[in-house]
Amino acid sequence: MMSLTSRALLLSLALLTAPALAQTNPRESASIASPKQDDGKFLKKHEINLARAKSGPVGLLFLGDSITDNWRKAPEIWEKYYGKYQPANFGIGGDRTQHVIWRIEHGELDGIAPKVTVLMIGTNNSLDYSAADIAAANRKVVDMVRAKLPGTKVLLLGVFPRGPRDRFGGPVTPAFVAEAARRMETIRAVNQELARMDDGKTVRFLDITGVFLDKDGKIPDAVMPDQLHPNAAGYQLWADAMAPLLDEMMATP
Repeated sequence: MMSLTSRALLLSLALLTAPALAQTNPRESASIASPKQDDGKFLKKHEINLARAKSGPVGLLFLGDSITDNWRKAPEIWEKYYGKYQPANFGIGGDRTQHVIWRIEHGELDGIAPKVTVLMIGTNNSLDYSAADIAAANRKVVDMVRAKLPGTKVLLLGVFPRGPRDRFGGPVTPAFVAEAARRMETIRAVNQELARMDDGKTVRFLDITGVFLDKDGKIPDAVMPDQLHPNAAGYQLWADAMAPLLDEMMATP
């Protein structure tokens, strides 16, 4: 039989390690800060973002996952629409809400003062978390941005649509079709929740889902070849759809 001393030691070890486990378990909470466990790319990108924050003024900040990060693949559009605003791209591929929260807690917003922060995050949570969990995590991110950057406005984007896909480029099976349907059901519910965060002043919500869909409600390959990430044509649609509200927010004191 285990002694009281042994049991107490095991309990102490469990209490000491439980927070660490919670931080690295992607199912624990969409709102608990967690660094992404990968081959080191996440932390390298985080360091690049920290360096950008220190290198000079940031008038417009984009914060999100690979969909945001891939603006780097449409540099001409980026420069045409955002170059005048001293922009910074803090998108990291594969990020979930908890990873963005971790990045904010670890300095990515320190020392900058963007007039507007464009935020879109949650598609990578959409299979494992409920719409309520993802929306709550978005609210936490918005609150963190506003607390860290009281002079910034937040342009909160609805999570973009996504279609059936094999991330490795293989055939699209019925299982992938079913998964995409589940994800989209969650994403639509998330966007309904996010819309409620629009206060007409410091937080504005914009859902541009429709620009990525054809008349049958499908995502054309000519816009998102892998049914998730826009190509240059997709980024052009994004830029055009967001321009009126973003320019208004940048111009408003």
